[in-house]
Amino acid sequence: MDNVKRFFSGLEMDTWSSAALLAGAAAGLAGALVSLARAVDGHLDARRKIQKARKLRDDSLLKAEEAVLLYKKAHPKMDSSLILSLSLTELTKKLQDGQLVPEDVFYSYMEKTINENKRLNCCTTILLESFDHVKTLDSNKRGLLYGVPVSIKDNIAYKYYDSSCGLVSNLDNPAEKDSVIVEVLRRQGAIPFVKTNVPQGTLSFDCSNVIFGQTVNPHNLNKTSGGSSGGEGSLIGGGGSILGIGNDIGGSIRIPAAFCGICGFKPTVGRVSKQGVSTVSPGQKSVLTSSGPMAKDVDGLALCMQALLCDHMFDLDPTIPPLPFNMQVYKSAKPLRIGYVENDGITQLTPSMTRSLREVRDLLEQAGHTVVPYNHLRIKDAFLLISNGIFGDGGASLVQKLKGGPFDPCLKLQVLPLYLPRWLRKILSFLIRPLSPRGSLLLQCSTGVRSVVKLWEQHVAVQNYIDETLAEWRRCNIDVLLCPMLGPAYNFLYCGRLTLNASFTALYNLLNFPAGVVPVSTVTAEDEEELRHYEGFHRDHWDKLFKQALSGSQGMPMAVQCVAPPWQDELCLRFMKEVEDLVKQSRIK
Repeated sequence: MDNVKRFFSGLEMDTWSSAALLAGAAAGLAGALVSLARAVDGHLDARRKIQKARKLRDDSLLKAEEAVLLYKKAHPKMDSSLILSLSLTELTKKLQDGQLVPEDVFYSYMEKTINENKRLNCCTTILLESFDHVKTLDSNKRGLLYGVPVSIKDNIAYKYYDSSCGLVSNLDNPAEKDSVIVEVLRRQGAIPFVKTNVPQGTLSFDCSNVIFGQTVNPHNLNKTSGGSSGGEGSLIGGGGSILGIGNDIGGSIRIPAAFCGICGFKPTVGRVSKQGVSTVSPGQKSVLTSSGPMAKDVDGLALCMQALLCDHMFDLDPTIPPLPFNMQVYKSAKPLRIGYVENDGITQLTPSMTRSLREVRDLLEQAGHTVVPYNHLRIKDAFLLISNGIFGDGGASLVQKLKGGPFDPCLKLQVLPLYLPRWLRKILSFLIRPLSPRGSLLLQCSTGVRSVVKLWEQHVAVQNYIDETLAEWRRCNIDVLLCPMLGPAYNFLYCGRLTLNASFTALYNLLNFPAGVVPVSTVTAEDEEELRHYEGFHRDHWDKLFKQALSGSQGMPMAVQCVAPPWQDELCLRFMKEVEDLVKQSRIK
């Protein structure tokens, strides 16, 4: 009898256990189905947003093209080729003298932009309000940029338009008001007329995203335009814009400018308002974004800075020091004492980089300037400070922003480590250090800071590095710095694998020194032949990738980088102008 009871008792327990297991399995399955449904909904929502954004862009381009055709039919004598051949200073003079009318200039550049976008895929939308804006310009004829069409980077706010940063999660979120930069441009008589493409998340020096695709180089359609202001570089380099506004957190103005053969300038943080400029990590304070101009020549950059640094900006954004552009410094002919950098200790220069830099050095010496060797302080420590600033949260902000959409191929390898737990990144960094020092450094760069105390220590370390660098400049008694510039433009899908190469530019974001690039040369057949024997400092995987990224570049633009101390923006531009003039004179000879 007892055995029977035990049997039925066990059977009852087994039944309840089985029921519990089945209930748990059902709950798990239900949870999995809910998660799958959410994932499907998220995927469908992302597709809907992407399709909508593309349709808005295509519609704006179509409407603009129709408007251009109507205007050209009504104005058959418009000489677009003449207008497009003028420099910015020549164009503004003819507009203010009445030799040209703003409508002819506007429609000439609009047509060129539409055509270049078909070739380069550089635009995210035409700002259709610009067609009405150009009709009301006569009331602002005294503006320094009267009648000048200006392109703006995607992440600069323009009312009623998205600032996507190349992210699906930022779509369907139009700006409620214009950025201060757009306001000031308008008050100076300019016409913002197009927004330009960026890489996914804007923390890359490529220019591709899952919404609008890959922007290509105007000099070689098989190469990238650079980034993150790559749409600007491509459009201006292709002749579709005469002046653009980008921004720079690690080289994002200078790299696309160099890759596309134009001039670009990163001002001191604080000279130009950042109100209305979107970033993926707005709380990050160690390495700050700086907005600045991109143009065909240095005088164009200087004119834009003169226009921006005005009472309009100081009134609209009282956090900006009221320092108007110092034309006396920009026009100075005083000989300079120039520090010369040929080695950053991280990446060996390629033959075309070395040749371009040395040619400019020789021209400066022949012109009566003093050029002295200069070495950066603790460059690897500086690179860690840069990375711990930009990715102080271990990449959490970027990862969060990337939700709701697929990875773009140009970004995938760059961000995959951010999905590993921080403790695992640290362990892997330690373990691979003997085998791959630079691979270890890359992983270490992604780990960020662990606490508020460590964050404060990071801020102190950054300030100490700035102070040490300024002291070294004073010891060397130099006015400015001549530095190598990354180039030529990479083949596709290499930028995300070669983030260490940003050391050429990102250092000056950490230091908050104004810096700009000037095109000085093109890659020669001899450069290409010498590149075949390039091995790099480390002779590792990344040196081999770097060599591959640059192959097939004969005829591509090469640039140098000019740097000045903080708040000496006009001195930096003056140095850039000196380089530009000397290179032009050498070509005439």
